[in-house]
Amino acid sequence: MQRRGVLALLSGTVLAAGGLGAGCAWAGPVVARAGDGTLTVEFDSSLNSRLISSLGGRAVPLTDFGPSETVTLENGQVISRFSFADQARENVNDGHGAGVRHTVRGVSAEGLEKTVALTFYDRYPGFPLMKVVWRNTRGDVLSIKSCRVGAHVLKASRAGFWSWSGSTHSDRRDWVQPVADGFEQANFMGMNASDYGSGTPIADVWRPDGGIAVGHIELTPKLVSLPIIASRSGASVALDEERAVKLGEGDALESLDAFITVHQRDYYATLDAYRRVMADRGLAAPKAPEGSYEAIWCAWGYDRDFSISEIEGTYAKVKDMGFTWAVLDDGWQTNEGDWALNPSKFRTEADMKAFVANIRKAGLRPRLWLAPLAVDPGSDLLHDHTDMLLLDENGAVQDITWWNAFYLCPAYQPTQEYMRKLIRKIIGEWGYEGLKLDGQHMNGVAPCYNPAHNHARPEESVEQLQQFWKLVYDTALEANPEAVVEFCPCGTSYAFHNLPYTNQVPSSDPLSSWQVRLKGKSLKALMGRDAAYAGDHVELSDGGDDFASSVGIGAVISTKFTWPHEGRGKDANFLLTPEREALWRKWADIYNGKMLPKGQYRGELYDIGFDKPEAHAVEKDGRLYYAFYAPKWDGEVELRGLGGGAYRLTDYFNGVELGTATASASRIPAKFERFLLIEAVPAQGANA
Repeated sequence: MQRRGVLALLSGTVLAAGGLGAGCAWAGPVVARAGDGTLTVEFDSSLNSRLISSLGGRAVPLTDFGPSETVTLENGQVISRFSFADQARENVNDGHGAGVRHTVRGVSAEGLEKTVALTFYDRYPGFPLMKVVWRNTRGDVLSIKSCRVGAHVLKASRAGFWSWSGSTHSDRRDWVQPVADGFEQANFMGMNASDYGSGTPIADVWRPDGGIAVGHIELTPKLVSLPIIASRSGASVALDEERAVKLGEGDALESLDAFITVHQRDYYATLDAYRRVMADRGLAAPKAPEGSYEAIWCAWGYDRDFSISEIEGTYAKVKDMGFTWAVLDDGWQTNEGDWALNPSKFRTEADMKAFVANIRKAGLRPRLWLAPLAVDPGSDLLHDHTDMLLLDENGAVQDITWWNAFYLCPAYQPTQEYMRKLIRKIIGEWGYEGLKLDGQHMNGVAPCYNPAHNHARPEESVEQLQQFWKLVYDTALEANPEAVVEFCPCGTSYAFHNLPYTNQVPSSDPLSSWQVRLKGKSLKALMGRDAAYAGDHVELSDGGDDFASSVGIGAVISTKFTWPHEGRGKDANFLLTPEREALWRKWADIYNGKMLPKGQYRGELYDIGFDKPEAHAVEKDGRLYYAFYAPKWDGEVELRGLGGGAYRLTDYFNGVELGTATASASRIPAKFERFLLIEAVPAQGANA
């Protein structure tokens, strides 16, 4: 972990640990309130605050009073008590719609004035946007080290907690985790390893009856932490930012634009509201083209040491099985950086164009793998253009471990122009209809200190990464308006600020079927209910055959099978045997027939942590599709979200009728292993 990550971890740990507890012993009377019909934020006389949820029809204090907005001085002193001064209220109407802004002000013994503005919008109940300003009212200079907003402790329940974290880690841990006493995760949004960094700036914890979350809504990535820490008292969230500033008399420190929220069930409501708020602010995922939903076959089963003949010899089987895309993966190039054709595969560009043409002749669509921002030692690019490198404060390169490569700086104009020309060649000249952008390094970059770049601030590389991906995306669509631009930041938690510049996202090297499903729920929330999310190669799922985890949640199916012989690579087991062929074909037929990714994912209906069995739902063409998952299950399942009237139920994998259900009689008996997929059709439309 780099120095910034270590500092963020330590500061987040100390501050969060100080905030844990059953409540503040000094909490005084309630002097101010701000809220709507969903959330009320109460302040005591020291401007400690607590969150009261009205979801479910009754007021429930989810947190005790605590010092939710604080600053830490260079000497380690935490200023957390501010004597209440006044409260104001005003109506607003801006890009988020109509709402009410509540402003609460207080002053500390050190003369630091704190003003908390909470804006509740009609369109976003229980999701106030927050801005905090600290102003020095005295002559003594205050040396600030860091600030914290939205710090709250969700009170303990006997059922425990679950959490969602948007940070990236080199161990590729689950984004959704159970939270027990002693759980601690800093959730630093910068680099947490040499090539793992950034993420979605949100931390969420919940118990069966409700949850809380905090995050920022800035239009660019920020180097903040969102620690989650649990004790027997509860589970805490906060937004921490290192901000070394000196405040003279009259000087002010402003927090990032942030939010706090309460919700029922799991984190889906938080991410869904965040997506819509960010869309108001100009960041939204694009509408996916038809091609983003088509089933994928990737040649990666043949590994880097593929031959053209074995790939082309697989096309007929791919087409016959019901898959549409043929993806040429890593190995076509000489190295990462030059992106010249590997002469053992393609002697000339005419050979590459012929290869693309043959994919189309087979009735398939061509897509090409690429790892932008990586440059290999020994490449001509590195030899001729060391000026493109991203360098740290010591002038050292930033490592990309998988390919033993180095980072290029995304905020440097020559890097951008180099990539623009390459994309134009791949799409416009060679004729590929899509890109598979790949690599854990794509998600985030470190601050750049390369003097050749003349950055105003080293953080420009961090904040302008999204503009680099916009350039790639726009260039691809200029060459082919229907191009599919897949963004696969291997195993990382997607950086939200990159998502407006991709129209397909995979589960990105999942370590389990559980990850396929939780990532699907997360990305449907962050990109839209009909986002083109792909389950990645089914060979990476539990048992190497779990198409159910993709089909059931509305994910695009994908495989890297080889045929008629086994593939290569570590632990290769990709051969399409007769048994697999029958199963793969059945799943492809179901997928292509129902095309659930185009439906509306109903993530608000089930809690992925506390509901047993795990459940998901997709609504499409007036029908509801339910997916239940468990190693073994023998009991009832509940079909939530049914409309009026009766629905006829079918186990659509096994073709078994399951009777009928209604909204008032939505529980049915079920016995299954691994999965149960149910189609619910309105009785009057059952034969449609």
